[in-house]
Amino acid sequence: MQFIGITHHGEPWAAALAGSRVLPLVPVPGFWADAEGWQDKAAGLVAGAAGSEASDAGAWLERRSVTEVPLVPASARVICVGLNYKAHVAEGSFKDQELPPYPTLFARWTASLSVGNVPVPVPAGEDGLDWEGEVAAYIGRRVESVDESAAGDAVFGYSTFNDITSRRAQKLTSQWTLGKNGDFSGPLGPLVSRDEVGDLRDGLQVRTRVNGIEAQNGNTRDMIFSVPAIIALISQTFTLHPGDVIATGTPDGVGYARTPQWLLQPGDTVEVEIEKLGTLTTPVGDLSLRSRA
Repeated sequence: MQFIGITHHGEPWAAALAGSRVLPLVPVPGFWADAEGWQDKAAGLVAGAAGSEASDAGAWLERRSVTEVPLVPASARVICVGLNYKAHVAEGSFKDQELPPYPTLFARWTASLSVGNVPVPVPAGEDGLDWEGEVAAYIGRRVESVDESAAGDAVFGYSTFNDITSRRAQKLTSQWTLGKNGDFSGPLGPLVSRDEVGDLRDGLQVRTRVNGIEAQNGNTRDMIFSVPAIIALISQTFTLHPGDVIATGTPDGVGYARTPQWLLQPGDTVEVEIEKLGTLTTPVGDLSLRSRA
């Protein structure tokens, strides 16, 4: 099953996605209160309406007619993993250091999240923006002090994600928060349920293109820390809740590590394509776009 967030009745709703149509299900907090139950309900509703323009399940809408929003509750924690592919560590400013013994974690606020086809502005003082195509994992059940063997069961699904970064701001201090929370800089694609994706350790190809030119080409089997290992570590310190998001890190090929640097400019388009998850497209705009924030 695939799900997206939409604006419906003036508030964020979860909706099932079937081709070019969407079926509103429930407000986003209600969806995450019973994500697995809503997955079962949605599967039945979509199957019952297959090939039909009308359905007793509810009102189908054309995807192009709705406003999409992140399928993430306002209360969610968005936990990002840095330096999670060996080749990415080797290309950047950490290349002379040993691999970290634990995942490098940092946070995004939900206010920085966006969806596909929404322009992201280049902040003042930045020479451009950098791309980081990666897989986002969504927590589907409460997780407290679990070990790695049980942690994978907490994942509800995955989506494409672009951890678009303001590099100048990121490097002002040893903490990355400022550079990782630009307005509209965290676009997410549709959520695909775990049963359709499988285990990331089996390998999904992650590709990023800038104006049609391939910039990144990696595979999730090359992650240093697996999603279950990351969840288990986090859960020892704080409880994860349904709707929390873990961005699992990016492969090599980012722009700041190149000579000369290659950064996103107004007018550019960046695409993140991930096997089984689809393609996430983000246009880049200028500072005037911040008036929407």
